[in-house]
Amino acid sequence: MENFKKIVYLEGNGKLVNEEISGQLTDEFVRKIYRRLILMRTFDRKAINLQRQGRLGTYAPFEGQEAAQVGSALALQKDDWIFPTYRDHAATMTFGLPIPTVFLYWNGRVEGCVPPPGKKIFPPAVPLATQIPHAVGAAMAEQYKGTKNAAIVYFGDGSTSEGDFHEGMNFASIFKAPVVFFNQNNQYAISVPIERQMNSRTIAQKAVAYDIPGIRLDGNDVFAVYFETKKALERARNGDGPTLIEAVTWRYGAHTTADDPGKYRDQSLSEMKREEGDPILRLERYMKKVDMWDEQWAARVKDEAEEQVEKAVKDMEAYPAPDVNDLFDHVFEENPWTIQEQKNKYFDYLRGVTS
Repeated sequence: MENFKKIVYLEGNGKLVNEEISGQLTDEFVRKIYRRLILMRTFDRKAINLQRQGRLGTYAPFEGQEAAQVGSALALQKDDWIFPTYRDHAATMTFGLPIPTVFLYWNGRVEGCVPPPGKKIFPPAVPLATQIPHAVGAAMAEQYKGTKNAAIVYFGDGSTSEGDFHEGMNFASIFKAPVVFFNQNNQYAISVPIERQMNSRTIAQKAVAYDIPGIRLDGNDVFAVYFETKKALERARNGDGPTLIEAVTWRYGAHTTADDPGKYRDQSLSEMKREEGDPILRLERYMKKVDMWDEQWAARVKDEAEEQVEKAVKDMEAYPAPDVNDLFDHVFEENPWTIQEQKNKYFDYLRGVTS
């Protein structure tokens, strides 16, 4: 298993252990990453609060996984494809999805699935692994068109138990599809720990069966995530086929706001992991070591993030009310009696009519 040793560029204490990249870690680049990490954590915490207030539906938090999502999405080029799960909003927002759009998604609005013009962002996949074959198909289409565009597809550790994962890996391997399989191993498939999910010691080793590269990295190390994902994407663009990346991370909170993680794991582990190598704390420690840290600047970054998220909330809540007819009128060309009956009863309910 030596080939699947976890790759680390930046240790939890802020020490850079891969000096080869030091020349690329300019103030501008590092601060850009820090701003993005802070914005994403601010968004995530606000979304949880909104759900608790009844202003959003059930929400899937990602705190603790920001480096995996932000680092990988920053490695993409503007014409690439991104295929997220329901937890990968830090990736899609980093790639260009507006914050109000993500809030609309969690309010059950179809508008929340619509990316800006020119952005190839697939709607979040809620069923496990169904987006993986779609990503391979999109990558193969780019391949047939002769472009240099690639696709990245996100999924959790639980998704590797699904047939879609293996089918997607197999197709991509056979046709050398320009796709990166990006696994965020947060070590729990809802309440099921990874040791109950699989007998494999790593997820990266699953690449062996398909004869493609598999790498395992510290998913809380934003530098390792960015540079290793960039390498995998370049490999894909150059016609060398797919790569499986296992980013080992941890979700601090619940699987969703409908879940109580205290029922199935010791939550003191989260605080321990936060201190050992939280994505944001780790980067702050690095910036302090290299004299890049500025308390006043950091305070402004946090204030600006809060302002941006609060504005997004206002934009979301000012959105025109949805058309209730849309629930019923886009299933069949002409509504059969069953749908029409449901529609009539629902409108009666809205009018306060009881039968």
